[in-house]
Amino acid sequence: MQQGEGMAKMESVDDSPSPPAQETVIVVPDSTRKIIRDGRMEIRVKNLEQGKHDVDTLVKRYHGYYADETFNNMDYAHGYTLRIRIPSVSFDAFIAEIESGVGEVAFKNITSRDVTEEYIDLETRLKNKRNYLIRYGDLLKQAGSVKDILEIAEKTRLIEEEVESVQGRLKYLNHQVDFSTLELQISRKNDFSVYTNNKGRFVDRLKLSLVKGWYGLVSFTLFVIRLWPFWIIVGVLYYLIKTIIRKRKKLR
Repeated sequence: MQQGEGMAKMESVDDSPSPPAQETVIVVPDSTRKIIRDGRMEIRVKNLEQGKHDVDTLVKRYHGYYADETFNNMDYAHGYTLRIRIPSVSFDAFIAEIESGVGEVAFKNITSRDVTEEYIDLETRLKNKRNYLIRYGDLLKQAGSVKDILEIAEKTRLIEEEVESVQGRLKYLNHQVDFSTLELQISRKNDFSVYTNNKGRFVDRLKLSLVKGWYGLVSFTLFVIRLWPFWIIVGVLYYLIKTIIRKRKKLR
């Protein structure tokens, strides 16, 4: 086969999308829609360890897992910040059990994202890319020169990279759809906090006064230190003014 004929056949495959003649509306049944559901909740408990144990039990029962677990010990409260992954089919039941048994719900927010359109678009792109790979494979068998072979191989490599990228995105979306994410905070207020409005006994009020006084002194000291450029300017001006006054006195 001549080089010109090989190039003509290779160029006949165009992987650029052609504009559709008419927009097509795709109707997707509700049962096949791709919905990503996430939530955020804050639970206040009287016994932190018991509350954490109850959540651990529920996570195991509903075949979920912790994507992240953090313990926080602050002045006014201590608790856990949990990122929980739960099978989406059990997400509502899992939340209902937390609301009814773990502790008092201080905050709750559930969101849903419909990614069906993106999912269908990715599947269509993947199908088209795979068809291009088959056609480039046929052209490669018919290539009549090294130049044609190299050009077809380069185009094939680029399409294969695109296929891997689309496959990765589809896999990610499937995992997000199959497993919902709940950002859960379990906290218990400390018995005493230097920031509490309930002053309590004289000893507690004394502690509060001492701590606030110390914090005030530290804040004032840091504020003064932050003004160091101002103090340099003031020092330079003082030195210049004093020098000018001294020179004037000498001239007299």
